[in-house]
Amino acid sequence: MKVKKLVLLYILITLIFTVMYIIFAAKPLAKEYQFTPIWKISTANPAISEIEENKEQMYFHLGQTLGYFTDDGKIGLYKTFPDRVAISNNFYALYDSQASDIKFYNNKGIEAGTIHSSGYPFFKDDLIYIFLPGGSSFSKCNESGKTIWTYEGIIPITAFSAKKDYTAAGFADGTIKVFNNETGAVEINFAPGGSDYPVILGLDISDNGQYVAAISGHNQQRFTISRREESQQKILFHTFLNTDTPHRTLVHFCKNGNRVLYNYQGAVGIYDLSQNKNTVIPIKDKVISIEENDNFVYMLSKNKSKYTVSVIEKTDTLEGTFSFEADSAFITSDGKNLYIGKDNTISRLSVSQE
Repeated sequence: MKVKKLVLLYILITLIFTVMYIIFAAKPLAKEYQFTPIWKISTANPAISEIEENKEQMYFHLGQTLGYFTDDGKIGLYKTFPDRVAISNNFYALYDSQASDIKFYNNKGIEAGTIHSSGYPFFKDDLIYIFLPGGSSFSKCNESGKTIWTYEGIIPITAFSAKKDYTAAGFADGTIKVFNNETGAVEINFAPGGSDYPVILGLDISDNGQYVAAISGHNQQRFTISRREESQQKILFHTFLNTDTPHRTLVHFCKNGNRVLYNYQGAVGIYDLSQNKNTVIPIKDKVISIEENDNFVYMLSKNKSKYTVSVIEKTDTLEGTFSFEADSAFITSDGKNLYIGKDNTISRLSVSQE
Protein backbone atom coordinates (compact mmCIF):
# COMPACT_ATOMS: atom_id res chain seq x y z
CA MET A 1 0.00 0.00 0.00
CA LYS A 2 2.82 2.36 0.84
CA VAL A 3 4.38 1.73 -2.59
CA LYS A 4 1.09 2.49 -4.35
CA LYS A 5 0.65 5.71 -2.33
CA LEU A 6 4.22 6.75 -3.17
CA VAL A 7 3.63 6.14 -6.90
CA LEU A 8 0.39 8.13 -6.78
CA LEU A 9 2.24 10.96 -5.02
CA TYR A 10 4.92 11.05 -7.74
CA ILE A 11 2.25 11.10 -10.44
CA LEU A 12 0.42 13.95 -8.69
CA ILE A 13 3.61 16.00 -8.33
CA THR A 14 4.47 15.40 -11.99
CA LEU A 15 0.99 16.54 -13.08
CA ILE A 16 1.24 19.68 -10.95
CA PHE A 17 4.65 20.61 -12.43
CA THR A 18 3.39 19.90 -15.96
CA VAL A 19 0.37 22.19 -15.52
CA MET A 20 2.52 24.94 -13.99
CA TYR A 21 5.01 24.69 -16.86
CA ILE A 22 2.23 24.99 -19.45
CA ILE A 23 0.81 28.04 -17.66
CA PHE A 24 4.03 29.92 -16.95
CA ALA A 25 6.61 28.73 -19.49
CA ALA A 26 4.72 28.11 -22.70
CA LYS A 27 4.80 30.82 -25.33
CA PRO A 28 2.31 31.40 -28.15
CA LEU A 29 3.39 30.35 -31.62
CA ALA A 30 4.84 33.13 -33.77
CA LYS A 31 2.47 34.60 -36.28
CA GLU A 32 3.13 33.72 -39.90
CA TYR A 33 3.04 36.20 -42.75
CA GLN A 34 0.63 35.50 -45.56
CA PHE A 35 0.96 36.79 -49.13
CA THR A 36 -2.51 37.06 -50.63
CA PRO A 37 -2.88 37.69 -54.38
CA ILE A 38 -5.35 40.52 -55.09
CA TRP A 39 -5.12 40.74 -58.87
CA LYS A 40 -2.86 39.91 -61.81
CA ILE A 41 -2.76 41.82 -65.09
CA SER A 42 -1.00 41.28 -68.40
CA THR A 43 1.32 43.87 -69.92
CA ALA A 44 1.36 42.14 -73.33
CA ASN A 45 -0.65 44.54 -75.52
CA PRO A 46 -2.86 45.57 -72.59
CA ALA A 47 -6.10 47.53 -72.70
CA ILE A 48 -5.41 51.18 -71.86
CA SER A 49 -7.68 52.86 -69.32
CA GLU A 50 -8.35 56.52 -68.69
CA ILE A 51 -6.93 57.35 -65.25
CA GLU A 52 -8.48 59.92 -62.93
CA GLU A 53 -6.54 63.18 -62.71
CA ASN A 54 -5.27 62.80 -59.13
CA LYS A 55 -4.98 59.01 -59.12
CA GLU A 56 -1.51 57.81 -58.09
CA GLN A 57 0.33 55.84 -60.74
CA MET A 58 3.37 53.56 -60.48
CA TYR A 59 5.74 52.84 -63.31
CA PHE A 60 6.80 49.49 -64.72
CA HIS A 61 9.79 48.63 -66.90
CA LEU A 62 9.87 45.05 -68.13
CA GLY A 63 12.27 44.18 -70.93
CA GLN A 64 11.68 46.64 -73.76
CA THR A 65 8.29 47.77 -72.48
CA LEU A 66 7.30 50.52 -70.07
CA GLY A 67 4.14 52.01 -68.68
CA TYR A 68 2.14 53.16 -65.69
CA PHE A 69 -0.48 51.34 -63.62
CA THR A 70 -2.73 51.99 -60.62
CA ASP A 71 -3.46 50.10 -57.40
CA ASP A 72 -6.72 48.75 -58.89
CA GLY A 73 -4.94 47.12 -61.81
CA LYS A 74 -5.58 49.67 -64.57
CA ILE A 75 -2.86 50.50 -67.08
CA GLY A 76 -2.89 54.14 -68.14
CA LEU A 77 0.10 54.10 -70.47
CA TYR A 78 2.01 51.40 -72.34
CA LYS A 79 4.94 51.71 -74.74
CA THR A 80 7.60 49.58 -76.35
CA PHE A 81 11.02 51.09 -77.04
CA PRO A 82 14.06 50.02 -79.06
CA ASP A 83 16.99 51.21 -76.96
CA ARG A 84 17.11 52.84 -73.51
CA VAL A 85 14.70 54.41 -71.04
CA ALA A 86 14.90 56.58 -67.93
CA ILE A 87 11.73 56.42 -65.83
CA SER A 88 10.18 57.34 -62.49
CA ASN A 89 6.61 57.59 -61.23
CA ASN A 90 6.50 61.13 -62.65
CA PHE A 91 8.50 61.15 -65.88
CA TYR A 92 10.03 58.99 -68.59
CA ALA A 93 12.36 59.55 -71.55
CA LEU A 94 13.44 57.31 -74.42
CA TYR A 95 16.98 57.79 -75.68
CA ASP A 96 20.05 56.14 -77.23
CA SER A 97 23.82 56.38 -76.80
CA GLN A 98 23.94 59.46 -79.06
CA ALA A 99 21.10 61.26 -77.33
CA SER A 100 20.86 65.05 -77.32
CA ASP A 101 17.95 67.47 -76.86
CA ILE A 102 16.08 64.70 -75.06
CA LYS A 103 12.32 65.05 -74.83
CA PHE A 104 10.66 63.65 -71.71
CA TYR A 105 7.04 62.95 -70.83
CA ASN A 106 4.81 62.77 -67.78
CA ASN A 107 3.03 59.58 -66.69
CA LYS A 108 0.10 60.38 -68.98
CA GLY A 109 2.35 60.43 -72.04
CA ILE A 110 2.18 64.21 -72.45
CA GLU A 111 5.43 65.96 -73.33
CA ALA A 112 6.74 67.71 -70.22
CA GLY A 113 9.91 69.29 -71.54
CA THR A 114 13.26 68.91 -73.27
CA ILE A 115 16.73 68.48 -71.78
CA HIS A 116 18.97 70.55 -74.06
CA SER A 117 22.14 68.55 -73.43
CA SER A 118 23.80 65.37 -74.59
CA GLY A 119 24.05 62.48 -72.14
CA TYR A 120 21.96 60.09 -70.12
CA PRO A 121 18.82 61.36 -68.33
CA PHE A 122 17.97 60.23 -64.81
CA PHE A 123 14.68 60.69 -62.93
CA LYS A 124 14.01 60.18 -59.22
CA ASP A 125 10.33 60.90 -58.51
CA ASP A 126 9.99 64.49 -59.79
CA LEU A 127 13.74 65.22 -59.75
CA ILE A 128 15.45 65.50 -63.15
CA TYR A 129 19.17 65.07 -63.93
CA ILE A 130 21.37 64.37 -66.92
CA PHE A 131 24.75 62.66 -66.72
CA LEU A 132 27.03 64.33 -69.22
CA PRO A 133 29.39 62.55 -71.65
CA GLY A 134 32.55 61.23 -69.99
CA GLY A 135 30.81 60.07 -66.82
CA SER A 136 32.35 62.65 -64.48
CA SER A 137 29.85 65.54 -64.71
CA PHE A 138 26.09 66.01 -64.36
CA SER A 139 23.42 68.69 -64.42
CA LYS A 140 20.30 69.17 -62.35
CA CYS A 141 17.29 70.35 -64.34
CA ASN A 142 13.95 71.94 -63.54
CA GLU A 143 10.53 70.50 -64.36
CA SER A 144 10.75 71.64 -68.00
CA GLY A 145 14.29 70.32 -68.54
CA LYS A 146 16.17 73.61 -68.24
CA THR A 147 19.55 73.30 -66.51
CA ILE A 148 19.56 74.75 -62.97
CA TRP A 149 23.21 74.02 -62.20
CA THR A 150 26.02 71.77 -63.41
CA TYR A 151 28.84 69.99 -61.63
CA GLU A 152 31.87 69.58 -63.90
CA GLY A 153 34.49 67.10 -62.71
CA ILE A 154 37.28 64.90 -64.05
CA ILE A 155 36.88 61.86 -61.75
CA PRO A 156 34.28 59.26 -62.83
CA ILE A 157 31.03 59.20 -60.84
CA THR A 158 30.53 55.71 -59.38
CA ALA A 159 27.53 56.21 -57.04
CA PHE A 160 24.62 58.66 -56.87
CA SER A 161 21.76 59.58 -54.53
CA ALA A 162 19.02 62.17 -55.11
CA LYS A 163 16.69 63.58 -52.45
CA LYS A 164 14.35 66.57 -52.39
CA ASP A 165 16.86 69.06 -50.99
CA TYR A 166 20.22 67.37 -51.56
CA THR A 167 22.13 65.40 -54.17
CA ALA A 168 25.10 63.19 -53.29
CA ALA A 169 27.70 61.78 -55.68
CA GLY A 170 30.46 59.27 -55.01
CA PHE A 171 33.60 59.09 -57.13
CA ALA A 172 36.24 56.61 -58.25
CA ASP A 173 38.89 58.34 -56.11
CA GLY A 174 36.89 57.58 -52.93
CA THR A 175 35.45 61.05 -52.35
CA ILE A 176 31.82 61.97 -51.68
CA LYS A 177 30.28 65.34 -52.46
CA VAL A 178 26.87 66.57 -51.26
CA PHE A 179 25.22 69.36 -53.27
CA ASN A 180 22.51 71.84 -52.34
CA ASN A 181 19.69 71.21 -54.84
CA GLU A 182 18.78 74.88 -55.20
CA THR A 183 22.22 76.35 -55.82
CA GLY A 184 24.47 73.40 -56.68
CA ALA A 185 26.90 74.47 -53.96
CA VAL A 186 29.03 71.66 -52.50
CA GLU A 187 28.11 71.54 -48.81
CA ILE A 188 30.04 68.37 -47.95
CA ASN A 189 33.27 67.07 -49.48
CA PHE A 190 34.98 64.15 -47.74
CA ALA A 191 36.45 60.66 -48.21
CA PRO A 192 35.52 57.73 -45.92
CA GLY A 193 38.90 56.07 -46.60
CA GLY A 194 40.07 52.92 -44.82
CA SER A 195 40.83 50.75 -47.86
CA ASP A 196 43.85 50.16 -50.12
CA TYR A 197 41.95 51.10 -53.29
CA PRO A 198 39.41 53.91 -52.72
CA VAL A 199 36.20 53.92 -54.73
CA ILE A 200 32.59 54.63 -53.73
CA LEU A 201 30.44 51.64 -54.76
CA GLY A 202 27.18 52.44 -52.98
CA LEU A 203 25.78 55.64 -51.50
CA ASP A 204 22.71 57.20 -49.94
CA ILE A 205 21.95 60.39 -48.06
CA SER A 206 19.25 60.99 -45.46
CA ASP A 207 16.33 63.23 -46.39
CA ASN A 208 17.59 66.03 -44.12
CA GLY A 209 21.09 65.86 -45.58
CA GLN A 210 22.72 65.20 -42.22
CA TYR A 211 23.73 61.56 -42.64
CA VAL A 212 25.68 59.87 -45.43
CA ALA A 213 25.97 56.09 -45.74
CA ALA A 214 28.40 54.44 -48.14
CA ILE A 215 30.16 51.26 -49.16
CA SER A 216 33.66 52.06 -50.30
CA GLY A 217 37.02 50.65 -51.29
CA HIS A 218 38.65 47.37 -52.11
CA ASN A 219 40.94 45.41 -49.82
CA GLN A 220 39.32 45.90 -47.35
CA GLN A 221 35.89 47.14 -48.28
CA ARG A 222 33.89 48.84 -45.58
CA PHE A 223 30.53 50.36 -44.75
CA THR A 224 30.39 53.77 -43.05
CA ILE A 225 27.76 56.06 -41.56
CA SER A 226 28.72 59.70 -41.09
CA ARG A 227 26.97 62.78 -39.75
CA ARG A 228 27.39 66.41 -40.72
CA GLU A 229 28.97 68.60 -38.05
CA GLU A 230 29.18 72.13 -39.44
CA SER A 231 31.13 71.67 -42.69
CA GLN A 232 32.75 68.37 -41.65
CA GLN A 233 31.57 64.77 -41.67
CA LYS A 234 32.11 62.69 -38.54
CA ILE A 235 32.05 58.92 -38.96
CA LEU A 236 29.64 57.47 -36.41
CA PHE A 237 29.98 53.81 -37.34
CA HIS A 238 32.05 51.67 -39.65
CA THR A 239 32.58 47.99 -40.24
CA PHE A 240 34.91 46.10 -42.54
CA LEU A 241 33.06 43.66 -44.78
CA ASN A 242 33.93 39.98 -45.03
CA THR A 243 34.02 40.09 -48.83
CA ASP A 244 34.80 42.68 -51.49
CA THR A 245 31.89 43.48 -53.80
CA PRO A 246 33.28 43.87 -57.34
CA HIS A 247 30.42 46.04 -58.63
CA ARG A 248 28.14 48.91 -57.68
CA THR A 249 25.79 48.05 -54.87
CA LEU A 250 22.76 49.40 -53.04
CA VAL A 251 22.72 51.56 -49.92
CA HIS A 252 19.28 52.68 -48.73
CA PHE A 253 18.01 54.94 -45.92
CA CYS A 254 14.59 53.80 -44.76
CA LYS A 255 11.78 56.35 -44.75
CA ASN A 256 11.95 56.99 -41.00
CA GLY A 257 15.67 57.81 -41.32
CA ASN A 258 16.62 55.47 -38.47
CA ARG A 259 17.75 52.43 -40.46
CA VAL A 260 20.15 51.96 -43.35
CA LEU A 261 20.29 48.85 -45.52
CA TYR A 262 23.42 47.99 -47.46
CA ASN A 263 24.13 45.06 -49.75
CA TYR A 264 27.48 43.41 -50.28
CA GLN A 265 28.56 40.04 -51.64
CA GLY A 266 26.72 37.31 -49.72
CA ALA A 267 24.82 39.47 -47.25
CA VAL A 268 22.63 42.45 -46.42
CA GLY A 269 23.55 44.66 -43.50
CA ILE A 270 21.06 46.75 -41.50
CA TYR A 271 22.33 49.52 -39.28
CA ASP A 272 19.93 51.07 -36.74
CA LEU A 273 21.05 54.60 -35.84
CA SER A 274 18.68 54.89 -32.89
CA GLN A 275 20.10 51.76 -31.24
CA ASN A 276 23.65 51.86 -32.65
CA LYS A 277 23.08 48.27 -33.74
CA ASN A 278 24.34 46.49 -36.85
CA THR A 279 22.58 43.33 -38.08
CA VAL A 280 23.80 41.08 -40.89
CA ILE A 281 21.43 38.81 -42.84
CA PRO A 282 22.89 36.25 -45.27
CA ILE A 283 21.51 36.81 -48.79
CA LYS A 284 23.67 35.20 -51.43
CA ASP A 285 22.32 36.93 -54.55
CA LYS A 286 22.88 40.51 -55.70
CA VAL A 287 20.13 42.86 -54.45
CA ILE A 288 18.86 45.02 -57.32
CA SER A 289 15.91 46.79 -55.71
CA ILE A 290 14.68 47.82 -52.25
CA GLU A 291 11.11 48.90 -51.46
CA GLU A 292 9.36 49.49 -48.14
CA ASN A 293 6.10 50.29 -46.41
CA ASP A 294 5.15 50.92 -42.77
CA ASN A 295 5.72 47.30 -41.74
CA PHE A 296 8.21 45.67 -44.09
CA VAL A 297 11.24 46.14 -46.26
CA TYR A 298 11.14 44.18 -49.52
CA MET A 299 14.29 43.30 -51.43
CA LEU A 300 14.53 41.89 -54.93
CA SER A 301 17.71 39.95 -55.65
CA LYS A 302 18.87 38.23 -58.82
CA ASN A 303 21.07 35.32 -59.84
CA LYS A 304 20.99 34.80 -63.62
CA SER A 305 17.28 34.24 -64.43
CA LYS A 306 16.26 33.49 -60.84
CA TYR A 307 14.70 36.35 -58.87
CA THR A 308 14.10 36.22 -55.11
CA VAL A 309 11.90 38.49 -52.99
CA SER A 310 13.02 38.77 -49.35
CA VAL A 311 10.83 40.28 -46.63
CA ILE A 312 12.41 41.97 -43.59
CA GLU A 313 10.34 43.03 -40.60
CA LYS A 314 10.84 46.05 -38.31
CA THR A 315 12.88 43.92 -35.92
CA ASP A 316 15.49 43.43 -38.68
CA THR A 317 14.40 39.81 -39.01
CA LEU A 318 14.15 37.97 -42.31
CA GLU A 319 10.54 36.80 -42.24
CA GLY A 320 10.49 34.90 -45.51
CA THR A 321 11.53 34.60 -49.15
CA PHE A 322 10.08 33.32 -52.39
CA SER A 323 11.67 32.90 -55.82
CA PHE A 324 10.63 32.76 -59.46
CA GLU A 325 12.21 32.51 -62.90
CA ALA A 326 11.95 35.44 -65.31
CA ASP A 327 13.80 37.33 -68.01
CA SER A 328 12.99 40.64 -66.33
CA ALA A 329 11.28 41.60 -63.06
CA PHE A 330 10.65 44.45 -60.63
CA ILE A 331 9.05 45.16 -57.26
CA THR A 332 7.37 48.30 -55.99
CA SER A 333 5.08 49.32 -53.13
CA ASP A 334 2.46 52.01 -52.59
CA GLY A 335 2.93 51.96 -48.82
CA LYS A 336 0.41 49.16 -48.27
CA ASN A 337 0.64 46.54 -50.99
CA LEU A 338 3.51 44.80 -52.74
CA TYR A 339 3.56 44.74 -56.55
CA ILE A 340 5.65 42.25 -58.49
CA GLY A 341 6.35 42.51 -62.20
CA LYS A 342 7.47 39.42 -64.08
CA ASP A 343 8.13 39.38 -67.85
CA ASN A 344 4.68 40.44 -69.11
CA THR A 345 2.55 40.38 -65.94
CA ILE A 346 2.09 42.53 -62.83
CA SER A 347 0.62 41.15 -59.60
CA ARG A 348 -0.64 42.91 -56.51
CA LEU A 349 -0.14 41.11 -53.20
CA SER A 350 -1.44 41.92 -49.76
CA VAL A 351 0.89 41.03 -46.86
CA SER A 352 -0.65 40.24 -43.47
CA GLN A 353 -0.03 38.31 -40.26
CA GLU A 354 -2.00 35.18 -39.48
